[in-house]
Amino acid sequence: MSVQLPPARSVAVNPAQEELRGWVLEYMPNVTVTEFGNINYQARIVSRLSRSTFFVSDEPNDKPTISRAEAEEWAAKQDAYIAEQDMVLMQGYIGPEPAFRTAAQLYIERTNSNIPAMQEQLYFDPDEGFTPEFTVIYTPNLPAPGKPDDCLITIDLDNWVTRVFGSDYFGESKMGGLRMWNRLVYDRGGLAMHSGAKTFPAEQTASGEEELALIIGLSGTGKTTTTFRNVKGSLPVQDDFIALMPGGLVHTTENGCFAKTFGLDPDDEPTIYEGATRPDAWLENVSVSPDGKVDFFDTNYTANGRCTFGLEHIRHRDPRSLPIARYLFILNRNENLIPAVAKLKPEQAAYYFMLGETKGTSAGGAAEAGRNLRVPGTNPFWFEGDATQGNRLLELLESSPLEVYLLNTGRVGGPESDERSKKVRITHSAAVQHGIVDGTIEWEEDPDFGYLVATSIPGFDDDELLRPRVLYERQGRLDEYASLVENLKAERTGYIARFDGLDPRISGGAGV
Repeated sequence: MSVQLPPARSVAVNPAQEELRGWVLEYMPNVTVTEFGNINYQARIVSRLSRSTFFVSDEPNDKPTISRAEAEEWAAKQDAYIAEQDMVLMQGYIGPEPAFRTAAQLYIERTNSNIPAMQEQLYFDPDEGFTPEFTVIYTPNLPAPGKPDDCLITIDLDNWVTRVFGSDYFGESKMGGLRMWNRLVYDRGGLAMHSGAKTFPAEQTASGEEELALIIGLSGTGKTTTTFRNVKGSLPVQDDFIALMPGGLVHTTENGCFAKTFGLDPDDEPTIYEGATRPDAWLENVSVSPDGKVDFFDTNYTANGRCTFGLEHIRHRDPRSLPIARYLFILNRNENLIPAVAKLKPEQAAYYFMLGETKGTSAGGAAEAGRNLRVPGTNPFWFEGDATQGNRLLELLESSPLEVYLLNTGRVGGPESDERSKKVRITHSAAVQHGIVDGTIEWEEDPDFGYLVATSIPGFDDDELLRPRVLYERQGRLDEYASLVENLKAERTGYIARFDGLDPRISGGAGV
């Protein structure tokens, strides 16, 4: 649906990166050219503002809503403000496939040109037949007094328009389009998933065919790291959102990467590091000294530093014509009971998908750091009652060859402060992926949770990370383990019961 954009004093349509860079250096405070030649902007807002985000609706909804009348009042204020501004219109496609891509556009103040520059790196290029379907109208310098943080994000799914007031955080632009895309994919019979994607080349798989893996997880669980980590010659395809369709068909969304930069290390995450340190990458809220020295480990301002870069500049697999999805990895940064890997039946997969568990990190904002979180589907951008996510996933699993695995990217045996606990390291996760793709993992049923746990994985050096009960037993902590199991099951049962309309095969706990 094409929307009439509000008139402005001037509009620059699809300016080049060089022009946008010039405007950033000319107009924007709090920017620094780094030692890598790229630009870092220290934003006022350091994460997505869920408290300020509302769907436009006069009907009751499980999600926060704003009435259409009030939304239109705010839209009129924004339109009047824009009339006196110089604006940038950035256009492009969400997704590369002509049969599935969605034309999107971002309309934003020129004085915040880092945001359209970052968005351009994620869009696929527009063509002569480009007709916008999604629109994000974005005014970082127009606050919304009376709303949380004096910011407001309204999502109008009837007209495919998202409006952003007050926030200067790039994530609101990126998710402005993708949040609407969630609804579009569902209407087409699929499921939009907060997921990375990677392929394993045919010469490295037991099947002798190229295999596609999907990786879902909340921010900070290691989704991007797992996606970009080279395991058996794997190639990243997509960093953040995909559409899973019947039969296991997958469509991607973005031509670039929006990556978390905290702790970025060239040894552990060489591909992301390579992208983030290019002169044409964009940094946001990264620690940079006045002389341009970058410190990816400094958290004095925020640990939620981010960057964007184009996939064309790193090793990756073309996102077109992907094979049918073979694996789904559900990431959970747990710190006590979750094994490094568990294999799930379809009902269990939908159950853990709905739990969406993890230990919160700064990647989700200060409000999430350190908290035990549950977000259905690990997708905080769903547009309606979350039961529809779980039900749709179960339908899709029954029509596809997907094998589903739960992966712990945190610890076993307790938090980092407990010296008896053990960390699941990146090398452990890599060995797990090796074993899955090679088909060399030996499994047994876990007596407490009903999923399959590994008894051995080639190249995996610590069996206690594979079967947490063994660690607790060796340390004389079985009573503590039993209590943790009992409490966790009770918490999960209560949480899942909240979702009206969830398929009984899922809400029944999948036998766990």
